[in-house]
Amino acid sequence: MASDRLLIGTRKGLVTYRRDGDSWAFERIAHLGHPVVYAIYDSRTGKTWASLDHGHWGQKLHVSSDDGETWEEVAAPAYPEGEVVKDRTRDGAEVPATTRYIWVIQPGPASEPETLYVGTEPGGLFVTRDGGASFELVSGLWNHPSRLDGWFGGGRDMAAIHSIWLDPADSNRVLVAISCAGVFETLDGGASWHPMNKGLQADFLPDKDSEVGQDPHILAVSPSDPLVMWQQNHCGIYVSRDGSKSWNMVSEDGGPAHFGFAVAVHPTKPGTAWVVPALSDERRVAIDGAVCVCRTDDFGASWTAQRNGLPQHNAHDLTYRHALDVSDETLVFGTTSGNLYVSADGGEAWTALSNNLAPVYSVRFG
Repeated sequence: MASDRLLIGTRKGLVTYRRDGDSWAFERIAHLGHPVVYAIYDSRTGKTWASLDHGHWGQKLHVSSDDGETWEEVAAPAYPEGEVVKDRTRDGAEVPATTRYIWVIQPGPASEPETLYVGTEPGGLFVTRDGGASFELVSGLWNHPSRLDGWFGGGRDMAAIHSIWLDPADSNRVLVAISCAGVFETLDGGASWHPMNKGLQADFLPDKDSEVGQDPHILAVSPSDPLVMWQQNHCGIYVSRDGSKSWNMVSEDGGPAHFGFAVAVHPTKPGTAWVVPALSDERRVAIDGAVCVCRTDDFGASWTAQRNGLPQHNAHDLTYRHALDVSDETLVFGTTSGNLYVSADGGEAWTALSNNLAPVYSVRFG
């Protein structure tokens, strides 16, 4: 059953929409004027979580128990004193690790309703087991031998954990995607981690097949078959059909489905996925000034560009990694130009919900 609420994180606040029959209606804006990096609804507790970037004043974490009418600030995850990172803008000098960005919030196992994971820049994974009253740095990942010298920033100065997936059948198995480092997996609840990047290629590295240093832009796992994992990578689109043990590039040869940031997987069809392509790393805009979504129904063997209802002239939109989501056959994505589009039929036709939002950072049903 499709969700009836949309959480839209934008540069100027958290915008929510409610389903109204066959359409969507604006509900409210929270945190007006503040950048909302990410927002997610936790169905286990009925709470909505949001991370905010206050720039000079730091990163903030907020939670609502009444669908966003009121909010409470929660102390953001903080790195323990003495932890360091290498600042490559300062010739690799070691500097204190501080929370520079809260990229993603992921509810924990169904059996642990007070557990949440938080992915941050500069590459720390945090967990709370008391509903946000306290956070602990997952030291097994933070102390991985590759981190200090092998992890680095992509679009930002330092490494970032932007994707977190928990195996619904085994709460000790967790995967994260790090830009730039790659996909890492734990099988023992976070005590030890290992890279899962076989088959990925980083064209920007001297050794493009390097085990660590890959740049996944987003990791998305099929809800119906967790062996199937999708990745919009800096260097193409990849799919794994063995739980990330190996990856195969499935970018469209000569077509638009190649570079981008977002990917969404159909809830019940693991071979069906959508991406929102951009021109290139150097020119992060819609290809030929025309916005499109690309869909595959055969694990990336072929792609179809879906354009009906989307602007096809003089458009410069880019869709960020968290700004595309799917629920049943309903798709929604937002762009850096403040446009928000919805499709009720798997991308065959699109309607603009708004053309006047601030740049969109995240889109989530909930």
